[in-house]
Amino acid sequence: MIKVGITGGIGSGKTYVSKMFEALGVPVYYADERAKELMQNNEELRAAIIANFGEEAYAGGSLNREFLAQVVFQNADLLAKLNSLVHPAVAKDTEEWNKLHQDKTYTIKEAALLFETGSNKQLDKTILVHADEEERILRVMQRDHVSKDKVMSRIQHQMKDIEKMQFADFIINNDGKREIEKMVHKIHSYFSYAMV
Repeated sequence: MIKVGITGGIGSGKTYVSKMFEALGVPVYYADERAKELMQNNEELRAAIIANFGEEAYAGGSLNREFLAQVVFQNADLLAKLNSLVHPAVAKDTEEWNKLHQDKTYTIKEAALLFETGSNKQLDKTILVHADEEERILRVMQRDHVSKDKVMSRIQHQMKDIEKMQFADFIINNDGKREIEKMVHKIHSYFSYAMV
């Protein structure tokens, strides 16, 4: 089974592209969504977050994402600390998930921070969904109803696409002008019939 990763900056359309692969019958592991679930339900991870960030991280028994985001996005060391707790839990969960799909030719792991965390090293191939920064900012402002400053602060915590391109095996340009479906089908054919 070939393990493929899909990544892209916030607002690039990586989830949209992942859903296209899913529609073709490819199992997709949504790492960012699973991370939220694990932070809420994995007792070991929950205890580690409380030990490092205090009880306020789980106000009312639920993960207090607003509090955590406020704390970590203002402090690079605390962000690194949170990532050092969450990413190993996600890596383990991905491994277990992949075992459930061993009958498939390939699986996809969709993650915002694929190269930043080094989790691309556990994968056979990677796909980068690329879009211009201005386009991404507009998409996120409309989607999340947030200010440009808020989007920019999130973008600053991600590797630039120009750097990601050096690591990616495939690049899908989601500029609204090219036919993404054609690119997805081409990549799907490659993984379906080629031995990586």
